[in-house]
Amino acid sequence: MSKETTIIQIGDWILRRRLPEGKGPYKLLVLLHGWTGDEDSMWIFTHRLEKKYMLISPRGIFNTPLGGYGWQDNTAKGWPKAGDFQTSINALLDLVKSLDSPGINLDRFDLMGFSQGAAMAYMMALMYPNRIDKLAGLSGFLPEGIEGRTGAQPLQGKKVFVAHGRMDEIVPIGMARRVVQEMKNSGAEVLYCEEDVGHKLSSGCFRGMGEYFANPR
Repeated sequence: MSKETTIIQIGDWILRRRLPEGKGPYKLLVLLHGWTGDEDSMWIFTHRLEKKYMLISPRGIFNTPLGGYGWQDNTAKGWPKAGDFQTSINALLDLVKSLDSPGINLDRFDLMGFSQGAAMAYMMALMYPNRIDKLAGLSGFLPEGIEGRTGAQPLQGKKVFVAHGRMDEIVPIGMARRVVQEMKNSGAEVLYCEEDVGHKLSSGCFRGMGEYFANPR
């Protein structure tokens, strides 16, 4: 396949897509933006991602009161709870199933989210560990009530990449450290990058993220 980056529509979904390069087999990597983001928001991270990935960055299915899109219906009630992402998770799995992707196994894919997108990614991996291989959360947090899903160690044998800024003014650093602990409780090996930045990915963590997603398989 040749490299191609386009905005496409599949059903009700709007997404940005990059086709893989070289000979297959290829791997799918799904990028989930944060609250008020859209299909373009995650593209800043893609230049460090392997060209053998097919990348998709879908637009969230809910409008937010501040403009842009998100992954839960009601953001006025505080931090999301574990069940708040169910509608988006179900819809995303249906989207993946509908992709026309020769040479890509859609039964298992990699997942990366930023902020609210990271919370959804964590929830999705805990609910459907057999569907997710690599998992990365950037500047993210865990939905409330997720602890009941980690005790059975559904992520046993997986490596999870977590990155956060110590000066994050939106998602406090304590929430990231809780992510690390709960991911370990779930059986995952956690690769954690914490640096002195705000609600964004530092250059050092950016490199770590690229290394984590190297050699997709």
